[in-house]
Amino acid sequence: MTTIAPSRQTEIAAAEASVFLRVLAHPARLKIVCHLAEGEASVSALETALGLPQPGLSQQIATLRASGLIAARRAGKQVFYRLSDARARPFVAAIRALFGGAGH
Repeated sequence: MTTIAPSRQTEIAAAEASVFLRVLAHPARLKIVCHLAEGEASVSALETALGLPQPGLSQQIATLRASGLIAARRAGKQVFYRLSDARARPFVAAIRALFGGAGH
């Protein structure tokens, strides 16, 4: 069994955290993730709740899906999105605690 040196583990963790934070650094993506922390939502529900125009919303959803933070479920013609990364909910809770509900 191969073990990774503590300094190498720190480097790996820092790199993973950096990617995670970079994806969530965009205000629209942060708003989407904060909204999805409350539960699954369709594109039209996200558009209405967040006030984001559909083309920009779709672009941000694509980035979140590519990063693995959210996943989609199709029901007929509608697509519903949900958080798929377990780190997202505690992250949203920390953001809300620090910034008083950012993302709503």
